[in-house]
Amino acid sequence: MNVLSLFDGMACGRIALERCGYNVTNYYASEIDKYAMKVAKANYPDIQHLGDVRSVITDDLPEIDLLIGGSPCQGFFFAGRHLNFQDQRSRLFFEYVRILEETQPRYFLLENVRMSKESERVISEFLDCEPVTINSNLVSAQNRHRLYWTNIPVDGLPDDKGIKLADIIESGNVDRDKAHCIDANYWKGGNLKSYFEKNRRQLVFGQSVDDYRKLSPIECERLQTVPENYTAHVSNTQRYKMLGNGWTVDVIAHILKNIEVS
Repeated sequence: MNVLSLFDGMACGRIALERCGYNVTNYYASEIDKYAMKVAKANYPDIQHLGDVRSVITDDLPEIDLLIGGSPCQGFFFAGRHLNFQDQRSRLFFEYVRILEETQPRYFLLENVRMSKESERVISEFLDCEPVTINSNLVSAQNRHRLYWTNIPVDGLPDDKGIKLADIIESGNVDRDKAHCIDANYWKGGNLKSYFEKNRRQLVFGQSVDDYRKLSPIECERLQTVPENYTAHVSNTQRYKMLGNGWTVDVIAHILKNIEVS
């Protein structure tokens, strides 16, 4: 299987493919974050990094069987089918569309955050399919709602594994069964006001509420169903950033498992 992963990050897609048992012949990855690429290469030395998505020349690639990615879409400005071309983030979505059209893969998958119905509608029109909404809390101890546009037959939602936050922390106490969604800024830590009033930045408590800490990198890996210490090749700050930007691997595996390999 030849795979092209755009906005690849630390190669969560590769972990999911491995978890599904697929034989990956070539895994091409478009990414610009040097720390994420370092982690990806440390775990999968055969990954072929292509650099900036805007520089990907598809004529240089073999036939692609699977195209995956999660482009930033926060910059969309809608007026019919028109987008804000001045915003670099919305331009990147069109790079995904360009490469999808040029490679004509047998299967594709695009992931993104929940958004306005209008935004969702426009993306669905460009990709000619409707998204599936999956909350990572079915396969992990984290609430993480994401949209998945794909032509892979999705066999319903993943089975609920019943994993609770208390099951994955290394020490301390928690006040909820499922963690708040971790994001790329989680490395900054949280505070009691943000946690209790805004439901942001998951905290772990000691013997008292005032004695608290943020989740450890390993705990965040567990929330994203990433192998433990997979990211332990860079600083903790960079580990938090890439985990917050990454995919919940077991959700991706749930979708990819229905690929038919010829």
